[in-house]
Amino acid sequence: MLGTLYLIATPIGNLQDISLRALEILKLVDVVACEDTRHTGKLLQHFQITQKLISYHDHNESKRAEELTNLLKIGKSIAVITDAGTPGISDPSFRIVQKAHEIGAKVTPIPGAVAFVNAVIASGLPTDAIYFGGFLPSKKGERKKSLEEVSNLKATLVFYESPHRIAKSLADCLEVLGNRKACVAREITKLHEEFIQDDLETLSNTFSNQNTKGEIVLIIDRNQIVSDEPEINLSEMIPQRVIELEGEGLNHKKALKKAAKEFGLSKSKAYKILLESKSD
Repeated sequence: MLGTLYLIATPIGNLQDISLRALEILKLVDVVACEDTRHTGKLLQHFQITQKLISYHDHNESKRAEELTNLLKIGKSIAVITDAGTPGISDPSFRIVQKAHEIGAKVTPIPGAVAFVNAVIASGLPTDAIYFGGFLPSKKGERKKSLEEVSNLKATLVFYESPHRIAKSLADCLEVLGNRKACVAREITKLHEEFIQDDLETLSNTFSNQNTKGEIVLIIDRNQIVSDEPEINLSEMIPQRVIELEGEGLNHKKALKKAAKEFGLSKSKAYKILLESKSD
């Protein structure tokens, strides 16, 4: 008889957020596969659980998935957990889940904390449609390309970000997405938890002048103008506003930049609309 694969969510900060069901399953499984055996060891010790631990992380996922699959084949039950949060959400588990399904083993999720979900519901931004993009690329060019690809989604945008890159990412978000409403959620469920709400321009300025620490989730509102207004209106309004600003003494480049900001657009989007209006 095949074993069962349990995907167990663990606390993202406050240890009391672990579920009773998670604790029960962790006591019963044959093996706990985790990112960091030392980190997980402390968690289990806190709840007086002694169980066999095996490392399962990004660097050994392919090899370990094979080993864990073999354990499932001989009837062993396995719990997969990450250092914090839900397995598979910007953390390992995909390969072992895929292999478990291939051999017909039962896969059971044990629900719990997910950082981006809690960040969104406490951000004050719309929750009717959400796009989760994981971690933004570390390189500026790739990051801007990723943001451009989702710039017109009719959904709240959510990303994980590291503290040493948040200032650069906010600056790129402002440049590509325009000056939208946003929220930086930091250290969720921990002692220094905070939700900083403002527009991207203000947040960019704020984080460029401070040394940021902790786990971060970046939440950005959809482009309300692009989402809610017909494109034909912008095709008329952008060129008209650029002409007005040029008449006030701004050169073409600065006029376009200011018009884009006023309409909540990225400069590249405003430029595209301007070119399309001229071709028409």
